[in-house]
Amino acid sequence: MIKSMTGYGKSSSHVNQRNYQVEIKSVNHRYLDVTTRLPKQLSFLEEEIKKKISEVIKRGKVDVIVTFENNSDEGRSIVINQQIAKLYIEQLKKLAEEEQIESNIEVTEIAKYPDVLNVQMNQEDDILKDELMPVIDEALKLLVEMREREGIKIAEDLKIRIKKIGEKILGISQKSTGLIQEYVVKLEKRIKEILQNDEIDKSRIAQEVVIYADKCSIEEEITRLHSHIEQFYTILESEGPSGKRLDFIIQEMNREINTIGSKSNSVEITNGVIDVKTELENIREQIQNIE
Repeated sequence: MIKSMTGYGKSSSHVNQRNYQVEIKSVNHRYLDVTTRLPKQLSFLEEEIKKKISEVIKRGKVDVIVTFENNSDEGRSIVINQQIAKLYIEQLKKLAEEEQIESNIEVTEIAKYPDVLNVQMNQEDDILKDELMPVIDEALKLLVEMREREGIKIAEDLKIRIKKIGEKILGISQKSTGLIQEYVVKLEKRIKEILQNDEIDKSRIAQEVVIYADKCSIEEEITRLHSHIEQFYTILESEGPSGKRLDFIIQEMNREINTIGSKSNSVEITNGVIDVKTELENIREQIQNIE
């Protein structure tokens, strides 16, 4: 069953006062392109997240957004940067001496300066990984389910359109069968008008008819179009990525119908060709959203 390249999945988790939220969205793209936005504490998981997504999704522009809020004191510690603190104190004392002002330096005041106090995370990476990856899995599952639902809708629309094309091609084929007889009648009439008598060289007429029949025959194109339609239905029901294969089939169908249009000497066939080309263009646009 075909899948759309458009989808969205969101999941969240709350573990030991640590909050995780994952959003995954995908849109059309020629190949698979995965980008991630991770907080610094979780950046070590970037490649593993990309690998997990590539195992499930084969085409599309995929954006992964992870937010992380840690309200737990587990694994945290306060570290004082004594070297920076001493530099602040030395410079403040120096300033006080130069300006002859009192230097009442309080520790709490020094602690407010940048880079003096730092909160360090001492949690093991494996703990964060074990807590985050199930959230990634859930968001990815929801994304895939949405892509599958959209794929079903697209497949239904494509079946309707390809069925219309099949009916139009059948009509074109039926109209083409009477063209040779019409040509014979018109040719005989024209010759009689020119010669102004009823004596006609039947062998010469036959030669002209053979040349005309060979020139305007569209049987091969019709046969190939029917074959392409059957392949189209088969691909719609197949598993795995199918967008590129369907696009190739549509290109081939366009080529065949263009050939029929170039051979046509019938207004009705030309109109049928235009109708088929219109539907093929509509299908091509839909296919651009298929994985």
